[in-house]
Amino acid sequence: MAHFINDRAALVAEAADGLVTGSGGRLARLDGDPAIRVVLRADWPADRVAIVSGGGSGHEPAHAGFVGRGLLTAAICGDVFASPSVDAVLAGILAVTGPAGCLVIIKNYAGDRLNFGLAAERARALGLAVETVTVADDIAIPGAAQPRGIAGTLLVHKVAGHAAEAGRPLAEVAGAARAAAAEIKSLGIAVSGCTMPGGVADTRFAPGEAELGLGIHGEPGIERIALPEAAALARLMAARLAEAVPGDGPLALLVNNLGGTTALEMQVLTGAVLATPLGARVRLLLGPASAMTALDMHGASLSVLPLGAALGDALTAATEVPAWPRAVPVVAPTLRPLPERLARQGAATSPSHDPAVAQAITAVCTALIGAETALNALDARVGDGDTGTTFASAARAVLADLDRLPQAEPAALCRALSDRLARVAGGSSGVLMSIFFAATGAGLADGMRWPEALAHGAERLQAHGGARPGDRTLLDALVPALTALPDGGLAAAARAAEAGAAATARMTRAGTGRSSYLAATDLAGVEDPGAVAVAHVVRALASPGLGG
Repeated sequence: MAHFINDRAALVAEAADGLVTGSGGRLARLDGDPAIRVVLRADWPADRVAIVSGGGSGHEPAHAGFVGRGLLTAAICGDVFASPSVDAVLAGILAVTGPAGCLVIIKNYAGDRLNFGLAAERARALGLAVETVTVADDIAIPGAAQPRGIAGTLLVHKVAGHAAEAGRPLAEVAGAARAAAAEIKSLGIAVSGCTMPGGVADTRFAPGEAELGLGIHGEPGIERIALPEAAALARLMAARLAEAVPGDGPLALLVNNLGGTTALEMQVLTGAVLATPLGARVRLLLGPASAMTALDMHGASLSVLPLGAALGDALTAATEVPAWPRAVPVVAPTLRPLPERLARQGAATSPSHDPAVAQAITAVCTALIGAETALNALDARVGDGDTGTTFASAARAVLADLDRLPQAEPAALCRALSDRLARVAGGSSGVLMSIFFAATGAGLADGMRWPEALAHGAERLQAHGGARPGDRTLLDALVPALTALPDGGLAAAARAAEAGAAATARMTRAGTGRSSYLAATDLAGVEDPGAVAVAHVVRALASPGLGG
């Protein structure tokens, strides 16, 4: 797998340099031994308790990305998924610790406990006031002697950083951090492992499989499950967390992206979690955000913290750190009605029924829904992979409205279809279908017969869309079908549409759309998905049961 790196051995040092260089002077790093990679506040006056943390790299923005006022004073960066050395940790402690002392926050992994713990002991031997707190928030393994420290560690950073920024003494800062660490509970889920920089992708997951309760280093989860839909997954994870955080008191929730999950998925998962009984207790939401990642792992973790007034103040306090997921109150979503003129659009049309028309519409919509996966696969090769979903979504919406359509009035039916498609069908395909039906309906209202009205619709489609036959679009199937229709009927139209769609595989230049940005070698041998969709439509209309 390709990665944007230079020398793998220099990866962490170069990443730290990139972070510091892009901080606008907010951050600095220690110079000297290249094995000591410490990022620290450039403006640190050492006049209050320093907060130090860190660990293996690969969890960005944690930990160096959370250095700043109100959070960490310094972060020590180890190699990818490996604890930094004792000397590196000691260098970080010595660089930022003044008379007020230092709190070292440690994730509960053996390497971190040993290296950070020994560094703290050496700093004490040098006369510095140093306290440590170990975070063990993972609930994946019931009864584990040493629960792992995962994304909940970041909430401890915020609690400790807020206390230190307020000028509280070391004992109070450490006490606040330990109290938070004792209450935070986290659980992770993933559908892929992670890829080490310069390495190859992890392939241990079967399609549709997920691992529940994994850590942040790509290690296998404690439980392998069939991935349910997001709502069921949220209920499962929330129930596990609720067992660990009993009662009905208010909570803070951190929704963490493990690195490779899309923003759309994270938003869906967040909404699903908030809809659970546990979610009903959430008063402060942090994320969804990439906070403590595992390189490119496709997964997420949930961290909850029982919320008192002092913790609420700590979590909502402003920080200059750009990567910090700002805590926001959870409120019911605001819903506003559609603009009245849009809501009225098409409302004056009265339903009517025609069994033959209803059968034809049902056949077309069923064909498009059945072709969704195949059309998306085609579009993934020459576009953005959504043509099948666009047509299928439109088909589902039309089927849902079938009994409300003016089936017995052709012109009104086309106008109603245009209105509905304009509302529910996105992308260029959606608006093109709407234009086609609007123009066809106008032609019917002017007295045209169906073949002539459909041809008029195709003409207006070309006028507005800018494409012509030969441009490798749906017109390459639609225009031949409409040309064959008057003399040969639907059977001839279906053959012409299929031949036109097949011909697009031999076209190595697209005149419009996303395919127009592709090289000829990428287009060769691949049918245009829009043209194939039209061929499915005409073939459905020509089926024997419809008189074709």
